[in-house]
Amino acid sequence: MIGVQGAAADHNGDHLPLPTPDMDGEALFRLGLAYSSGQDGCPLDRVSAHMIFNLAAMKGSLEAREYRKEMSAEMCSEELAEAQRAARRWIDGGTAHVAA
Repeated sequence: MIGVQGAAADHNGDHLPLPTPDMDGEALFRLGLAYSSGQDGCPLDRVSAHMIFNLAAMKGSLEAREYRKEMSAEMCSEELAEAQRAARRWIDGGTAHVAA
């Protein structure tokens, strides 16, 4: 799951793709898709995907809003709460670290 830390985490020796403050809504949406499907070097992680879709929606991605809504229907309340906390930590910290 994504949380605020310093540098990128190592996942099986590879650096995971992370959201960055300079990413626009479309780039964040694509990253959220990668986490929601476990592709492009990302682990399958619904909490991180929801968090990234939330960030993308905040930056104007209408598609991210739809995907976030669909993902919410598949998640338990604890997962949703963690995704929302992670988004707030990311916004407050300006950087993110994946600890999958």
